[in-house]
Amino acid sequence: MSTPRQLALPLPSRPALGRSDFYVTDANALAVAQIDGWKTWPSGKFVLSGPPGSGKTHLAHVWARMTGALILPAEALPHADIAATAQGPVCVEDIETIAGNRAAEEALFHLHNLVLAEGHALLMTARTPPLQWGLSLPDLQSRAEGAQGAQLSEPDDDLLSAVMAKLFADRQIVPAADVIPFLARRIPRSYAAAQLMVEILDREALGRPKGVNRPLASTVFESLFAPKLLPGDGETS
Repeated sequence: MSTPRQLALPLPSRPALGRSDFYVTDANALAVAQIDGWKTWPSGKFVLSGPPGSGKTHLAHVWARMTGALILPAEALPHADIAATAQGPVCVEDIETIAGNRAAEEALFHLHNLVLAEGHALLMTARTPPLQWGLSLPDLQSRAEGAQGAQLSEPDDDLLSAVMAKLFADRQIVPAADVIPFLARRIPRSYAAAQLMVEILDREALGRPKGVNRPLASTVFESLFAPKLLPGDGETS
């Protein structure tokens, strides 16, 4: 008699964005220290850069809770009330997405100037440092390059394990105890790999009575990351 499958009920992912939920290692310690010490930012502005999943948004929310800052995506700037937005600390996310968008760049330029003139702080996030943004407004580009910044690195071993643990927790998943150590020794050292692994495991575990266990993790890992044999590989003459 076959084992009955559980009803698959996908639950929404709700990222935990508190300060205590951010795991600090050598890969992100400098950035965390700079966010904690925001009152000493030269000129009141700071750029936080790093690959997708590295914790930029998490740290932005930590900073917003400390300062009461407003967080908004760079692409929303053309529709924002710049004067009202500049009445307190501001975080603008994903700056690189507006390169070449004249309206958004002009809005950011005015916001930058007004926020600092009002004596407030400005946090900007992006995947890359300002030198690589390619903004079309020279004055905005130079102001961005003049900001102090820190770059979040790809995770070390400890951080990779912590990232996967948080990604599972965000999805309300409790994996078997040996799953994260098993994966941390094998998957590529990147936030993207950790996110992809957890996303697929979440989907594949739906309806499985044993949930996310090591056999399932091994199967998903093999399908995603194990090298595939090319024609002729492994053949003997």
